[in-house]
Amino acid sequence: MDCGGMGCGTPCIGPATRRCGLCGAVAYCSLSHQMSHWKDHKKECKRLEQQMKHVDVLNDFPFTFTIEATQQVREKVLTRCSFLMRRGLHQIGLWKLECSCIPSAASADHSRVYNDWDLPSIMCPCSEPRSPVPKCLTSWNDYYNWRCLPLHSPVALLLHWPLTIYESVQLASIVLPISEVHCRFHILYLGPDKELLQLGIFGELQALLGCLVHIDFVGPAVPPYRDGEKIDICGYTHCSEAGCSCKSPSNGTSKVTMQLWKGLYHDRHKDIDSFPHLIVAPNAGIAAYTSWLPTIELIRLMNVPAIFSDYCEEAAQLAAHCIGNITGHPLRYPIQLNPFRQPLAVEDSVLYLPCYSNCFLFGM
Repeated sequence: MDCGGMGCGTPCIGPATRRCGLCGAVAYCSLSHQMSHWKDHKKECKRLEQQMKHVDVLNDFPFTFTIEATQQVREKVLTRCSFLMRRGLHQIGLWKLECSCIPSAASADHSRVYNDWDLPSIMCPCSEPRSPVPKCLTSWNDYYNWRCLPLHSPVALLLHWPLTIYESVQLASIVLPISEVHCRFHILYLGPDKELLQLGIFGELQALLGCLVHIDFVGPAVPPYRDGEKIDICGYTHCSEAGCSCKSPSNGTSKVTMQLWKGLYHDRHKDIDSFPHLIVAPNAGIAAYTSWLPTIELIRLMNVPAIFSDYCEEAAQLAAHCIGNITGHPLRYPIQLNPFRQPLAVEDSVLYLPCYSNCFLFGM
């Protein structure tokens, strides 16, 4: 963890092990750096203190691997790499970007399309569910029970992407079109990164939403040669068993379609034919990137439900402040914990607050 007073004038003298005695969320290398940083930290200290009280709730997952994935990764007993190695998934197919070995999709190999869980069928949702989706899934436990998955299956590490879309639909109270009608539910998905090598898992939306779905992925991480690429998903991500029914030829009907667009949405929106029913921006970092300002203004004019996520509550609070300054209005959808956040802690967080991909949701 970096020292909270890094760059305050004098070099850091060692690791940041001295935590703020009030909030416990920020650490320093020395008393002098803690004192020099106080003029800035005092503005956020009480807010961070309140957020630290929710640590147990943030770390609450039903999985058998929860302690490994949360406490041990955060305390550096394990790394995300070693967590995946224990399960034979490190640097394998869809799992390639789930550790720090390849930091982003921009540096990854896009020459292959991965559509295999590399897990046996009992461990992954590789075919149609046994029953229609319940009226409302509210937790990972609900989802695993519905999909008849054991709680030691790690598929939640990837499925948090489509499940966050599902939760966004529930949050925005959107009435979905009936699947028999040739009308697709259109989603605008802003800022994809590692998802670009995990697109097959979005096929799970056909089971979650029960209708035809089209997703426009728009972001700078889309490689230039994939700009405008169209993708049809006719089934579910495959298991590792050669004789499983998931390997059977599909009937050719695409339940989920996609198109990739390179660039920022406010620069590319005129190129996109479909108008969205819902906008989703995962791990948006709105307060960190000024490029969000014109996009937020455009979304305001579109008057479409837009759900954002971020890694921790502090990032969401800062984003809410930015959105309020741009739109002149408070959030339509207040900050709330995402029940389908990724159950694997982010390494090297700048705060002692637990951080997870798609951890908090909020929207306009």
